[in-house]
Amino acid sequence: MSYVEYKDQEPQPLEESKEQRQGEESREQEAGRGPASANRQLMMLEGKSGPYFSSLDSSIEILKKRAQELIENINESRQKDHALMTNFRDSLKIKVSDLTEKLEERMYQLYNHHNKIIQEKLQEFTQKMAKISHLETELKQVCHTVETVYKDLCVQPEV
Repeated sequence: MSYVEYKDQEPQPLEESKEQRQGEESREQEAGRGPASANRQLMMLEGKSGPYFSSLDSSIEILKKRAQELIENINESRQKDHALMTNFRDSLKIKVSDLTEKLEERMYQLYNHHNKIIQEKLQEFTQKMAKISHLETELKQVCHTVETVYKDLCVQPEV
C-alpha cells in the first residue's frame, strides 16, 4: 500500500478495500464516533482536536497526575522512613547513654571496693615497715652493744 502525506495530517492510505473500510467504521462506532470521520478529519485539518485527541490528552493528564501522586507517596514514605530512623537514633542514643551511666556507676563501685582493699593493704604495709624500722633500730643497738662488749673483752688492760 502506498501513502500520501499532507501537512499536519497523519498519512492516509490511497486505496482501501471494502473490508478495511467496514472494519474502520465498526471501530469508529465502538469508539462512539460513528461515521462522522470525515468531519473529524476536517476539524483536525482546521486545528481543532477531535474526541480521540481530547481523550488522549485527558489520559496523559491522568497519567501525569498519577505519576505525581506516586512521587508524592514515595516522598512521604521517605519522610516517614527518615522520621523513623531519627526516632530510632534518638532512642538508641538514650539507651546507650543510660547503659554508659550504669557501666560508669558500676566501674566507680569497683574502684571504691578496690580502693578500700588497697588502702587496707597499704596500712598493713606501713605498719609492717614501721615495725621493721623499729626492729632495725633495736638490732643496731644490739650490734653496737655486742661490739662494745667484744671490745671490752678483747682489750686487756696493760699491766
